[in-house]
Amino acid sequence: MNLYDFKACTIGIEINLNTIATHFGINKKFKWGDFLVLDTKLLTGIILHPENKVVHIYHFGSIVGVNLTLHEIKDIIEYIKKLDTNLKNNPPFNYTEDFRIEVKDVSEFELYHNSIAVEKLQEYQINIVSTILAKSVALKKIEVDIDKLLDEIENIIEFLDKGHLNLSDENLAKMSGNILRFKYNTISYLMLLDKPDIAWQNKSAEDFYVSLSELFELHDRYETIKNKTEILLDITEVFSSLTHAKRGTKLEWMVIILILAELILSLLDKFI
Repeated sequence: MNLYDFKACTIGIEINLNTIATHFGINKKFKWGDFLVLDTKLLTGIILHPENKVVHIYHFGSIVGVNLTLHEIKDIIEYIKKLDTNLKNNPPFNYTEDFRIEVKDVSEFELYHNSIAVEKLQEYQINIVSTILAKSVALKKIEVDIDKLLDEIENIIEFLDKGHLNLSDENLAKMSGNILRFKYNTISYLMLLDKPDIAWQNKSAEDFYVSLSELFELHDRYETIKNKTEILLDITEVFSSLTHAKRGTKLEWMVIILILAELILSLLDKFI
């Protein structure tokens, strides 16, 4: 029985695949849905034992290693950060996903909690598992970040319950930008609703992809994030309306005070 262990992690919002590919002598213009493959030959010199090991790098910030240890993946990430300078200041990865392909005597494929068994390994199966893991680990980071934003907004709501509202336009803009970023990342960056090209051409590959997508609940998680972002946008719209109303009230009071001051000055000038 042959085993293929996958470990995925996310190291940023975006990775420049073209810059990294050029360094390795790969003359290809990567499209939005492509991923970069570093095989044994390209990994030589980066890790000590590159035999039968592969790395898939995705533009949306995820890296998936096949048969690599965590230490080896860290070494590869440090090497990539030297090539793509935008990744240098990114914090260490805190989100990982693990999976395994087992090649053994089964009919077509059998899916388990954190592994899948196949009768004969196909190249598309490695690519599909890697892509699913890359999307899942990127989703995990988005899920954590959006929950943090929900907690932050909950604190603001508690202030509203007490009759206080101290939100600047800058904070509102930043909050709205974060929410839109979550929505943009899940739809445009991760392309969760898009199947790999092979899934459109090969029925077995499509079944394989659909089964793994259901196992990692990609569609359900996408819907959850979508709903949360809609709720957050509604809340920020309310905050924005309240802030503008508060500012309008202040301006009205300022106008009233100025009119009263002018009247008082006129009366003083008349009688004195």
